[in-house]
Amino acid sequence: MGKKRITKIKEEEQKSEKQVPETVAGNDSQASQKTLKSQKSPKAPKVRGKRYQDARKKVDAAKTYTLSEGIKLLKETSTSKFNGSAEIHFVLAKSGIKGEVELPHFQVKTKKVEIASEGTLKKLEAGKIDFDILLSSPVMMPQLTKYAKLLGPKGLMPNPKNGTITDNPEKLAKEFEKPKFSYKSEANAPLIHTIFGKVSQPEKELEANLSTLIKAIGSQNIKKAVIKSTMGPAIKISL
Repeated sequence: MGKKRITKIKEEEQKSEKQVPETVAGNDSQASQKTLKSQKSPKAPKVRGKRYQDARKKVDAAKTYTLSEGIKLLKETSTSKFNGSAEIHFVLAKSGIKGEVELPHFQVKTKKVEIASEGTLKKLEAGKIDFDILLSSPVMMPQLTKYAKLLGPKGLMPNPKNGTITDNPEKLAKEFEKPKFSYKSEANAPLIHTIFGKVSQPEKELEANLSTLIKAIGSQNIKKAVIKSTMGPAIKISL
């Protein structure tokens, strides 16, 4: 009986030894399959359309064009079927550049300016806000503080920092009502991406807009400038 039992135990041990490599091999096979699935096939390079390719051939990538040359080329290389925008992309010497400027041939939405009065208080009491900027004299400020929770979250509460409290709100209102074009560098990079008109505009208008914008930013603050139409190729310009 003892010999039979020992023989049986040995047979079971031999079976288990044979099964181990099969299990390991199975695990290795599954792991390799998972690895293959996790490996993403490389993306095929983006192929531009024929219209873009033809437009790109007109631009010398090694050349820096004058403003007038660049704008003329921008119009010639516009590939969109709609009235695209004239874009400008600046690489700046530093971050934190922002401001406002009046572009001579650019349509900007006019802001509605309200001068705080008794009529304004009645509107605020009813929860009505139909203005973009609220100006106030120092005398009216104590009465406006009641509506700070209504005006504050919308950025409409007059305060000295943004210059909306003044002894002469009527004069200041005329300045705020002028159509201003805003520009601002990105939060984490010395870059500005904006538009300065429409492709359909005459070349002289686009050139005047761009010249005004460059002057406002300051050519000393600009390291590189590239213009392009919507969906069109990039064109390097001199300042």
